[in-house]
Amino acid sequence: MFPRQHLLKPPTFLALRLLSSSSVRSKSIFDIGTKVIANSDKAKYSDNKYITHPAFPHPKWTDEQVASVSYEHRPPKTAMDRFVFRCISTVRTTFDLVTGYKKPRTPEEKEHRFKGTRWEMTESKWLTRVIFLESVAGVPGMTAAFLRHLHSLRLMKRDKAWIETLLDEAYNERMHLLTFMKIGRPSWFTKVFVFAGQGVFCNLFFLMYLLSPRACHRFVGYLEEEAVSTYTHLIEELEAKRLPKFDGITVPEVAQLYWPELNEKSTFLDLIQRIRADESKHREVNHTLANLDQKEDRNPYAMQLPDVDKPQPTNDLKGKNRAGWERKDLIV
Repeated sequence: MFPRQHLLKPPTFLALRLLSSSSVRSKSIFDIGTKVIANSDKAKYSDNKYITHPAFPHPKWTDEQVASVSYEHRPPKTAMDRFVFRCISTVRTTFDLVTGYKKPRTPEEKEHRFKGTRWEMTESKWLTRVIFLESVAGVPGMTAAFLRHLHSLRLMKRDKAWIETLLDEAYNERMHLLTFMKIGRPSWFTKVFVFAGQGVFCNLFFLMYLLSPRACHRFVGYLEEEAVSTYTHLIEELEAKRLPKFDGITVPEVAQLYWPELNEKSTFLDLIQRIRADESKHREVNHTLANLDQKEDRNPYAMQLPDVDKPQPTNDLKGKNRAGWERKDLIV
C-alpha cells in the first residue's frame, strides 16, 4: 500500500517526480539523465576517422568577445510578436517543468541551488537539457532553407542569399549536438523525447513557415534568447566550480576542428562560451530577418557592402544591435 500522502497527490505531479527525481533516476525506465563520458571511455564512442572538415567554417572569436556575450531581450512590438513570445514562454515553462529546471533568482536560491530537490541541476541533467535544446534548434534553419530553396527553383529567381545563412545556422546547431554527444550518452527515454519532439516541431515549423516566415524567424529569435539564458546559467555554474564532473572534460576532436580557437588544452567552459556566442548570433540574425520584407529584401549578413557610411550587420560579435537590426537601419 502507498502512504496516504502519496495517494493524495495528483497523477501529473507523481509523473513529473518520476521523470526528474534523483532517487529513481538510476532505476527507472523513464530515466531522463545523460551519463557523462569519462575521458578514459572516450575511445569506446570514437568515430574520429570519419570526421571531415566543416562545410561552413566557423569565424574566429577571441576569449574576450565570447565572454562578453549576455542575455538580451527584444520586447514584442506587434500583435504577432506578442503571440510568438507567449508561445515560446509556454514551451519553455513546460520544458522546464518536465525536466526539473529552475533558474535561481533570489540570493538564497543562488546559494543553495535547490540542492536535494527536483530542481537541482546536476551534470547529467545539464547534458540532457542542452542535448534536447540543440536537437530542436537545428530544425528551423534547415526547414526554412529547404522551403526557400524550393521557392527559388519554382519561381526561377534568386533567393538573395537567405539560404546560405539558414543552412549555416542549421549546420552550426548540429555541430553543437554532435559535440555534446561526444561528452554524454543520453538515456533511452531521452532519445524517445528527442525523436517525438523533432517529429512534432519539424512538421509544425514547416507548415507555419509556409504561412508566415516572419513569425517563424521571430519565434527562432525568442528561442535563441532562451538558449543564451540557459548557457549563461551553465557558465555561471562552471565558473563557480559547482559541476566538478565537467572540470576535467576534454573538448571533443569534432569541436576542435570546428571552432578554430579550441584545442586539446581547451576547457569545457571555453566550449560552452563559444556555443553561447553562436546562439547569441542566431538571436540577432533571426530577429533581423523577421524585420525584413520576406520576399524582396536581401540577406544583409551574406554580403558586406563596400563604401557604406552607416553601420551594417556583420558575422562577428562586434555588432551593436545584438537583439536584431531594424529594417530602417539596413541597406537592403
